[in-house]
Amino acid sequence: MPEALIAGGGIGGLTAALCLRAHGWDVTVLEKAPDLAEVGAGLQLSPNAMKVFEALGLDGTLAATGFTPDGIEIRMGESGMRLLHAPLGKTAVDRWGSPYLHIHRADLLDCLAQQLDSRAPGALRLGTAVTRYGQDGAGVTAVLETGETLSGDVLIGADGIHSAIRTCMLGPDKPAFTGNVAWRAVVPVDRLGADTPPPVACAWMGRGKHAVTYRLRGGALANLVAVVERDDWTTESWTEAGTREEALADFTGWHPIITRLIEEADGLFRWALFDRPPLTTWTDGRVALMGDAAHPMLPFMAQGAAMAIEDAWALAACLSGDTDVPGALTAYQARRQARATAVQAGSRANAKTFHQRTALGRLKTYGPMWLAGRIAPSIGLMRQDWVYGYDVVADTRP
Repeated sequence: MPEALIAGGGIGGLTAALCLRAHGWDVTVLEKAPDLAEVGAGLQLSPNAMKVFEALGLDGTLAATGFTPDGIEIRMGESGMRLLHAPLGKTAVDRWGSPYLHIHRADLLDCLAQQLDSRAPGALRLGTAVTRYGQDGAGVTAVLETGETLSGDVLIGADGIHSAIRTCMLGPDKPAFTGNVAWRAVVPVDRLGADTPPPVACAWMGRGKHAVTYRLRGGALANLVAVVERDDWTTESWTEAGTREEALADFTGWHPIITRLIEEADGLFRWALFDRPPLTTWTDGRVALMGDAAHPMLPFMAQGAAMAIEDAWALAACLSGDTDVPGALTAYQARRQARATAVQAGSRANAKTFHQRTALGRLKTYGPMWLAGRIAPSIGLMRQDWVYGYDVVADTRP
């Protein structure tokens, strides 16, 4: 079998390993962290991502450990007034062909790692950082932090927003701070009482800030992501802790569901949100970027993980049975670049939608949402059709 080296053992890298394995490749995943422990956080597995996990036979396992939301909601952050409620449940399958799940990142990583170990024992190497690469006509070499080298037929850079593979390929990037800082926390619902978030994916709108709440682990946990415009915190890290007092100050006067989540959280983490222009190049010979390494995006469409999952299948499908690795990687970029760029742009635009500051802006933006919620709630779902209805598995069949 041909050999794929994958830098990065996060969601994208592990999914890529499983997809490549399913398409006839041997795989080695090189993850710099000493273990796969993930600071508590949830993510949304929309139907476009679930189509890949269905093809891999993982959808049942993920459904058992995740949570299926009743719907999608938009509310005002201070009053809690509901602007729109679009029912989901079976509607997601009927409308987009696959379910919509919320899942804890740690649960998803555990599932992917266990499946990889079952299908390719020993493929995951922890505490192994790739710093650069070299290549020739016969193959590619990954150079590790220790100086050790590993050789393969292709190298995949799935090593995230601070990708060493991208830096080696294209040089250092120059991200621009968006002026937004995101808080995140996970709280057991049995601490929340009457202030438990509704069992939906809910966006709470506010002046210069917004929050997103949803449930995890069969509804036992509540997940919070809360974004505020401020310029005094510029650390782009998922693991930087903040204080409860700071978070509460950012959301003073907000609905009790939001403030109670902050009050009851055992740990609050914050990271500064940086934006990056779309890359013109994702590949270099036998080397390709995917996920956040190729198209890091703001979290305002909840599609960062889903785009990496789509990339993983498309990449493996392009490499399936193809001895022209550089040509296959060029085809992968051509297949994925326009869609990923469009989702990047949509995520960027949503920040303005969520953070309307003026009375006129709120009326023009939220008024139509309120009206649609009374007349035709499914309009809220129609806006997601181009994202959620896409099937990368069907799109890449020969």
